[in-house]
Amino acid sequence: MNICIAGAGAIGCTLAARLAKSGQNVKVLARGATLETIKKKGIHLTDIEGEHRVDIVASNSAEELGQQDLIFVCCKAPALPTMLELITPMLHEKTIVIPVVNGIPWWYFKGIEGRFSDDYIQAIDPKGSVSKLLPQNHLIGCVVFITAFRNSPGVVTSTNPHLIVFGEVDHQMSERLEEVRKVIEDAGIEARATDNIRDQIWTKVAANITSNPLSVVTKGTLEQLYGDKRLKPLVRKILDEVLLVAAAYGARIRFDPHTFMELGAGMGAVKTSMLQDYEAGQPLELDAIGYAVLELANKVGIPMTATQQLLDLTHFIASQPYSQKQD
Repeated sequence: MNICIAGAGAIGCTLAARLAKSGQNVKVLARGATLETIKKKGIHLTDIEGEHRVDIVASNSAEELGQQDLIFVCCKAPALPTMLELITPMLHEKTIVIPVVNGIPWWYFKGIEGRFSDDYIQAIDPKGSVSKLLPQNHLIGCVVFITAFRNSPGVVTSTNPHLIVFGEVDHQMSERLEEVRKVIEDAGIEARATDNIRDQIWTKVAANITSNPLSVVTKGTLEQLYGDKRLKPLVRKILDEVLLVAAAYGARIRFDPHTFMELGAGMGAVKTSMLQDYEAGQPLELDAIGYAVLELANKVGIPMTATQQLLDLTHFIASQPYSQKQD
């Protein structure tokens, strides 16, 4: 397959390195210092199997990279509309596009029957503006359980086990779904195909919403957020709220709250991606990780008081001028 990784952050570089190492024809759509570094030095990944350095074709031009069979869109949620526009020249009739993005996806109500079929989630897809950028037939959903840290452009550390779950938007099993799963498995990443990707989405949303915003407020690590007795009651309150909303949408989340908290604490002294973005002065994924969930809760009449207050506090902190953040 001709594979493109659109976006060369921590997750994008991890995928690119593993796929290239497995012999796939991989190219990277990148820009700025990251692009120049990858052109000159390739990608350097340190993971549980050791250190890997791979040379990869990289460009800031989709036209130059040409049409692709499989595109992983690896960017933060605020950059998603721009990235979907950028990849358009790489699409052919059967191109598979897999957004590797945290939070509730813009396509959440597409492809399945239900009370809110074909609704738009205004927090992330105002008036369907994002939906219009990519025909649904190109999409396969995914949820990534990879903890990765970008040390510098093109240099990434990811020392926890890797897992990616894939699923068709319409919850059907398909040949192309299995083909993608096999490509990722051959790259040394645990890969699963599911007939209900939305269950996995809620599992990851629960992890993100209970840790990311609070990490910006407290500067705490995962170990602290889920293990410190002063923070645990708030985290548990938010977890209970999001689990109630997930259940209202029919999601099956296969963990109990106590185990969830223990697993979170067991991740160790890891900074969340949102805290990393905050410290780098980057936009935060509050809409996709947080406010989209509040919108879904409001649709079914479920209050999320603790979650709302935390998101608003995080939004206030992030909106302050950078000089004030440093103070």
